[in-house]
Amino acid sequence: MSLVALLFSFRGRINRMPYWLVSLASLVFVLLAVSGFFPHVELILILLVPLIWIGMALAAKRLHDRNKSARWLLVFYVLPGIMEGIGGFAGDAEIAFLIASFGLSIWAVVELGFRRGTIGPNDYGPDPLAGDRALVRGAAGSTAGDV
Repeated sequence: MSLVALLFSFRGRINRMPYWLVSLASLVFVLLAVSGFFPHVELILILLVPLIWIGMALAAKRLHDRNKSARWLLVFYVLPGIMEGIGGFAGDAEIAFLIASFGLSIWAVVELGFRRGTIGPNDYGPDPLAGDRALVRGAAGSTAGDV
């Protein structure tokens, strides 16, 4: 998968490694922006929209790797925000909404970042690790004469 497709396309599947690499790079950028490393606030605001798009595209491809629709992004990204908003008006029940929102966020991190994708092809494309498994099988089955 090309870098442009990895960052901007909502099609296909990716495994956990590219998801974490791009996510960590995005986190570094955000931390630098918040710390005042970038002198122009306008630059940060201009780059914020593509950064959100990239995060959504990566999450969609991870969901596809788990054989789930990108509609789950609504549960993982939108619903926690709605629950926190409702919690602000819920009075005594605010803590329940905050805990539920936090639980959804933890579920999203586990689902997107730690759970293995579907083995083999699924509804969203071929297994992104299929080539890696073939290399491992080939190396395990090779003899000294093959190398």
